[in-house]
Amino acid sequence: MLLLCLAAALLLAYAVLRRRDPRMLRNGVLLTGAIGTGALGALTLAAEVSPIASVALLVLAVSLPVSVLVFGGLLIGNGVTMLRREGRSLGNQLSLVAGLLVFALPVAAILIAVSFGTAGLAIAALIALASLYASLAFISFAVYSVVYGRMRHRLDPAAIVVHGSGLREDGTLTPLLRGRVERALAAYRAGRARGRHPLLVPSGGRGSDEARSEASAMAEHLIGQGVPSDDVLIEDRSTTTRENIERSVELLRETGRTDPLLLVTSDYHVLRTASLARKLGVDAQVIGARTARYYVPSAFLREFIALLVENRWVTVIALAPLVLIAAAIVVAEAVGAL
Repeated sequence: MLLLCLAAALLLAYAVLRRRDPRMLRNGVLLTGAIGTGALGALTLAAEVSPIASVALLVLAVSLPVSVLVFGGLLIGNGVTMLRREGRSLGNQLSLVAGLLVFALPVAAILIAVSFGTAGLAIAALIALASLYASLAFISFAVYSVVYGRMRHRLDPAAIVVHGSGLREDGTLTPLLRGRVERALAAYRAGRARGRHPLLVPSGGRGSDEARSEASAMAEHLIGQGVPSDDVLIEDRSTTTRENIERSVELLRETGRTDPLLLVTSDYHVLRTASLARKLGVDAQVIGARTARYYVPSAFLREFIALLVENRWVTVIALAPLVLIAAAIVVAEAVGAL
């Protein structure tokens, strides 16, 4: 019953904070916590009267370590697919590296614990707890990314900003970028059908390996799809997600357009983009275009790592006590050995 009460409290907090601002990352932590504690609480309560629920709890306990190994294997398989289809860049290797770590970290923790006594146990515990923190944080991020990406935002935007993502060698749109542009075009047409007149802002500069700016390629596609050129405002200087937002806002203010904005990116990128817009004080919501399935795991990992870096002090505060305790045990063991 205690777990169910905790789940209800977490769900209530989630509902209140989501209503206040759906872009807050803590919403994902609250929602995931509510789902996890609620499911465990319901099973525990049911196990008191139902043998089936008792078996389900046992199966859950046994399947957790197995599912971790299966997840690691799937990540390695996805990493191989990414390397074969997308090339050997660091970003494309993330799922492969993560999969290898799933297998390597437990082995390393066991070897350290066996080899170095009490100090080794402290280091192994630190590895385990840090891995647990990263796993729970990633699950919360992934769950809420999906939830936020499927929200229907009831706003009539003054402008629809399309985030760039790289071009082909010949300067044409990649399938990933075309998906974003088509998603923005659908939102633009829906706005026109409601009697609104939003501007379309393709946003993205020219990379060192690109024939032209991403914004100009997107604008060409939009105009080719029947959008009047007066409805397209090109922002062709930005090179990052932050600059996409900041420089698009600057341009719109010069034209007299104000919030709210609708930002369009890929589905894996919506939550970080929304969080960044909130930090910049921009009244904007985000929608995402679908991405090829094989691309999603590496993309989500890349976004998660970027979020950890952007919110690094949260991670430092969360892990600092664990690091200090482990360090104190190691020092005490070393001093005692002298």
